[in-house]
Amino acid sequence: MQNAETKFIEKALSAVGDPYRLSILNAIAENGFIRCCDVVDLTGLSQPTCSHHIKLLADSNLIESRKEGRHNIFTLNKPNFKKIGIFFEQLTSA
Repeated sequence: MQNAETKFIEKALSAVGDPYRLSILNAIAENGFIRCCDVVDLTGLSQPTCSHHIKLLADSNLIESRKEGRHNIFTLNKPNFKKIGIFFEQLTSA
C-alpha cells in the first residue's frame, strides 16, 4: 500500500519525464515564472496542448499558478522539489 508521499513522488516523476514539461520547468527555474503564452512560444506546441502540459505539472503539485490581469503566472513549487531531492538522497544513502 502506498502512502501519500510515495504517490506524490510517482506522479511528479511521471510529469517531469516528458521533454516539453521538462523544458517548461527549466524555463520557470531560469526566469522565476512563465505565462501560458510563453509556453506556446517556448515549445512551439498549440495552446491546448500547452495547457495540457501545464495542467499535468500543476496536478503533480510541481508548479503553482496565480492570476495577474489576463495572464496565469506559473512558478515552481519549491518545497515539493525539495521533497523529490530528499527522496533521491535517501536512495543513495540506503
